[in-house]
Order: sequence, then C-alpha cells, then structure tokens
Amino acid sequence: MSAPQTTTHTIRLILGDQLNPQHSWFQRVNPQVVYLMMEVRQETDYVLHHAQKVIAIFAAMRAMAGALEVEGHRVHYIRIGSPESANTMVDNIALVLQSYGASRFEYQEPDEWRLDASLREYTAMAHASGTHSSQMVSSEHFYTGRSDAKQLFKPGKRWLMETMYRHMRTRHRVLLDNGGEPEGGQWNFDAENRKAWRGDPAEPVDFRPVHDHSVLWEEIHAAGVKTFGVPGASTFRWPLDRQEALLQLESFVVHALPYFGDYQDAMSREARRLFHSMLSFALNTKMLSPREVVDRVESAWRSGGIPLPAAEGFIRQILGWREYVRSVYWVQMPGYELNNFFEHHAGLPEWFWTGQTQMACMAAAITQSLEMAHAHHIQRLMVIGNFALLAGLNPKDLHAWYLGIYIDAFEWVELPNTVGMSQFADGGGLATKPYVSSAAYIDRMGDYCSGCRYNKKLKTGPDACPFNALYWEFYERHTAKLGHNARIGMAYQQLKKMDPAVKESLMEKARELRADLNRL
Repeated sequence: MSAPQTTTHTIRLILGDQLNPQHSWFQRVNPQVVYLMMEVRQETDYVLHHAQKVIAIFAAMRAMAGALEVEGHRVHYIRIGSPESANTMVDNIALVLQSYGASRFEYQEPDEWRLDASLREYTAMAHASGTHSSQMVSSEHFYTGRSDAKQLFKPGKRWLMETMYRHMRTRHRVLLDNGGEPEGGQWNFDAENRKAWRGDPAEPVDFRPVHDHSVLWEEIHAAGVKTFGVPGASTFRWPLDRQEALLQLESFVVHALPYFGDYQDAMSREARRLFHSMLSFALNTKMLSPREVVDRVESAWRSGGIPLPAAEGFIRQILGWREYVRSVYWVQMPGYELNNFFEHHAGLPEWFWTGQTQMACMAAAITQSLEMAHAHHIQRLMVIGNFALLAGLNPKDLHAWYLGIYIDAFEWVELPNTVGMSQFADGGGLATKPYVSSAAYIDRMGDYCSGCRYNKKLKTGPDACPFNALYWEFYERHTAKLGHNARIGMAYQQLKKMDPAVKESLMEKARELRADLNRL
C-alpha cells in the first residue's frame, strides 16, 4: 500500500484482533503516521488454526486497511503471499521503521501474553539502543484494565465471577433501578435460563451476509499455511467490518434475544445457532465494543418485549464473564497453560480432527465446530470439555485445539475457559467445581441421545453411553483431590452407597474406554 514517499514520523501497529475503526488513533488524519498491518506466518502457525479463522481475520484486516486509506490514512500492509510474511512480527516492525525513516513506534496493548512480551522486549531493546521512541496505548475496548481486578480481590480473598459481576453492574449502572438495586430484585436469573428446546419457537433466519473469500483462501493456501476444518470460502457468514457487525447485533436483539435466556443452555443437531448472538468474533476482534452491546441489550429490555432473564443472562456473559476471565488471564500468565491439577496426559483422539465418533453428541458438536468454526458455550463446556475431563485428556493439548478451532478463540479468553473452567486444571482457581456430567445432563438439554449408537440409560456393557462409566470413575480416581469439595459431596455419597460389585464393573468399563479412546 503506502510507500515511504512522504515524511514519516510514527509507525503504528494494528494487530488482527484490533479492528476498531472508532479508536482515537483514527479521529484525525496525520500524514506523518503510517499504520502497519501484517499477515504473518508467526500468527498463522503458532497453533493449527481453523481455515475460517484465518480467512475471517485476514479478510477483516484487509477491509479495515482499505477503509483507513479511503479516509486518507497511510497504511503499510504485508500480505500472506509476500516474502515479509515469513518474518517475525518484530523483525517486520524494525524493517518498516527503517524503510520509512520513522523515529517513533506505537502500538495498542495486545490481548495475548506472548505478543505483549515480544513487543515489550523489542521496545526495551530499541529504547536502550536509541533507535527510536515507543509507546503502548490502550486498545480502548474493555471495561476494565488488566490489573483492575487486583484492587477488587484483595490478597487471600477468593476470586469469584459473581463478585466482580455485581461490582461491574454497580459501577457502570447496568440493569439497576433508581435506588441502585438490581432490576427485578435479584442479580442473577441463571436458574430460569435452563430450558431444553423442542423446536418451538423456531430458530431465527441467519441474517448475516454471505461473502465469497475464494481468492483470499487461494492466497492463504498458496502461501503454505496449514489449517483444518471446512474453509467455506464461497459461503462465508462472518462479519467483514463494523457495519456488518452492527447489523448482526441488531438482528440478534430483534429476532433471537427474546428467547436467548430460556434456551441459552439448549443443544440441538437441528438448530446449530438457536438463539445465540454469534457476536463473539466481532467482539473479540473489536469491531464492536462490549459497552455498546451491553447498552443495546439493556435498552431493548427497557423498551419492552425482552424478558429480564434474557437481557440479564446475556449481559452477564459480556459484562461479567468476559471481563472476569480476562482478569484471570493477566494475573495468571505466564505459565497458566501448564496447569494440570489432575495430571491428565492422554492425547486427543483422532476423531477430534474429523468428528467421526459413534457418540452422537460428540460427533455433532465437533462436526459443527469443524464446519462452522463455532459452537456455543454448553457444547464447548458440557459436551466436548466434559468428555475431555472425564477421559483424562491433556489440558494443554485441549487448549491448543480450542484455540485453533474456534473463530472467536484468542488466548486471553480461551485459556481460562479451557484450563480453568472446562478442565479444572488450575485446581479450582477459576471454577469452584469440575463441570462434569453423565449422559443424563446431555440428554436433558439436547436431542443428541436420540438415535445414538450408545444407550444413554446403560452404564456398562458394549452399548452403554461412555459418559456414564467415565463420570463415576472420574470421581473415584480423583477422590483424594475432590473428596472434600462441598459442591460435589452428593457424588461421593452416592459412590459410598454403591454396591461394590456394581462399582467395580463401572470402574472396569471406564478403564476399558480410556484405554482406547479412538474406537469410541
């Protein structure tokens, strides 16, 4: 794009998850500033990514670069097919600074620790050598700063999302009455948001536009980038820019939000989106701000027609959980990905990459993920994550899989959700109990068990649902670490009352299953 023909003073870096055209950087055109954007193998290759994730980020980056140029900003863009794409990010920064003769480098705070560390190291070296000055500025996206939660959770005090959520509601005056109390007389309506979906009301029409990114996909493929999953390049539904993301937000509020609360935990092979917003990619790349999403949902409730449990349940995910896991991430890094409380070391079964398993729930959730680069939170937590924890899969390997397969997965949000919430690998630093279940929960919340090769009611024998024996063997195997957890005392009471012969048959079945996960 831009060539170093005009005097340049500053190079500003825009990362692939910093696609916010409303950032204060862009309020005025400065001919002495060049914006650097790059598609580099460092970012495509650090884990194996879903094809749609690579396509979506590159397409959105290119759209933003073009929009900035139309507004008069100068942009230096490195495409995946150029020789520079093989360089590291900091090597390209140094080369671009030199080529433009720039004396200053600026960047927005990265949301992943590895990039933050790399850029801090680079700028420290540049400062020491006197080659140029540098500054990290806010991304102007989140409600909280990286370390804000440290002020809320004093040393020795347990971190709880609900505590932070109520603090955030109060601080930002969200869903509060005139007296400062929660609307509806309670902070949390989660108990009302657990209905199974039986087909009525119908899943809303997918109002997202369709893009053809076939040419971009050919570029990515020609560059040798390795991916997995279905590219879907000619029928692409993920937003390209802020305008499309805003339309998606509005469609969600009008057509899906009224039913979101009731069915946010429901699962169905017939309706993959159900009443979920599908906004997490736009949010996590900063096309949308969490404030405007929360404000729009609260406004919809106050205007009438949206049940309070639906509005509160959705806002809790954005204002509560999203900000909370980011705080956990920055407090725990580096090294959080190495946590393995249960010492689980089994490799991921081969069917995690194909979806070809006889377990209908796992086949549906994984196939959907491979085809859409998306699955909602209960599919991720209570189907895939549930199985992974019961089967003893290595949490670090699972983290890499989640980080790669989901279009909205950036490490700051994915790592705590996987290692902490899903796998309890931090020993309870984030969650208060392991989130595991037998077939009963999966059957209650979805339609996967119908027609499955395995029988949801059987615990042993060749036709028994694997979740059943694995569930009891998980608790038995980890009695020393979980036996005193008050939140799961009922499970251990049932184990104590269980007939010894029945118990041993369950343990034997589970050991047999875990010995060869690939055949399930």
